[in-house]
Amino acid sequence: MRDALMTGYAPKLVAGVTPEDRITVATRVVYCDNGGGALGHPQVALRIEHGQVTCPYCSRTFVLAADAAEDHGH
Repeated sequence: MRDALMTGYAPKLVAGVTPEDRITVATRVVYCDNGGGALGHPQVALRIEHGQVTCPYCSRTFVLAADAAEDHGH
């Protein structure tokens, strides 16, 4: 998980409580709202820097696909 710089993005996983959703994506910027609706959370934009990023609200982890195109910050 990402938190080498102590950014607070990596939640503490609790077995049986924290979901272990891992979603493979093709872009470095992903949006998470945990499905929206009454059971969701505010939509947040997350940037994948080192292969994966974990949502600070729902602990869903987004993993960059190995064949994903390189994003140059545009």
